[in-house]
Amino acid sequence: MRKTKPKKRIILPDPKYQDSQITKFVNNIMLKGKKDTAFKIFYDAIDIVAEKTKEDGIEVWKQALTNVTPSVEVKSRRIGGATFQIPSEIRAERKQSVGMKNLINFARKRHEKSMSQKLAAEIMAAYKEEGAAFKRKEDIHRMAEANKAFSHFRF
Repeated sequence: MRKTKPKKRIILPDPKYQDSQITKFVNNIMLKGKKDTAFKIFYDAIDIVAEKTKEDGIEVWKQALTNVTPSVEVKSRRIGGATFQIPSEIRAERKQSVGMKNLINFARKRHEKSMSQKLAAEIMAAYKEEGAAFKRKEDIHRMAEANKAFSHFRF
């Protein structure tokens, strides 16, 4: 790359719990710049989770996020006319980002009434190590394990 690396933006902590990880999650939920709506969805989902599990909603959410966060992924690399799926470790920021995006995308595909109910249901499923987002993580790990023989092609 010719240009210098861009500066990391500082993400401010959320107003209610003072946690910047929550702000990152809300930024991923947000559509069309409607951050207030995204915060309302997240806080409502946390309240629903706390009510149903009888535990701290934020702790359940953090545990669910760690349960759906993959540690390896496969990248396609073309070598001599053949395309190989090469497993590689994921750096910490990308791990977190992939986990959040999986949780949100699979929550959107659920069949509850509101987005906060969908998100709450997906968080509780991930907390119990089940649900679509957790299954996605397992599939990624399984694919990396199956292609472990090509890890010497790592770039």
